[in-house]
Amino acid sequence: MPFKQFFVLSRSQTEKITNLIRYNNMDLTGRIIAVLPAQSGVSARTGNSWMSQDYVIEVPGQYPKRCVFRIFGEDRIKQFNLQMNEDVTVQFDIDAHEYQGRWFNDVRAYNIIRGQVAPVAAAPVAGGEPFPPQAAAAPAAEAPFPPASDAPAEGSADDLPF
Repeated sequence: MPFKQFFVLSRSQTEKITNLIRYNNMDLTGRIIAVLPAQSGVSARTGNSWMSQDYVIEVPGQYPKRCVFRIFGEDRIKQFNLQMNEDVTVQFDIDAHEYQGRWFNDVRAYNIIRGQVAPVAAAPVAGGEPFPPQAAAAPAAEAPFPPASDAPAEGSADDLPF
């Protein structure tokens, strides 16, 4: 008869293993800009009730980005209790599912870290210009191309625009 071993893991060991299993985890840090109405129903397969709620997070930067994410489960919705204009880091997984021949992304949050603000993009260079000022134009003697000639008179043989 083969010997079977059972392991009892501490909470920290379990969390480390869980983090290793979640190899595709991602996160966004920003501000909650929309709290959408909760949705609920009863599973046709199991008969259990379910609840989910969608939120929109805006990640600051020169061009702010927004992402809709979902928290699934009434217990997690109450646990996280996200509010408008709250600064958070959302840890999430992305998956896709097919429905009637179309594919949809699903961004599901599994953890919320409060009070973290995303770093703002670096300030532009002095003077507020995106590019540093250029040196004065080279004198005509050093120009790589000859100066443009005057436009030919109308009706001349050389009426090409270049």
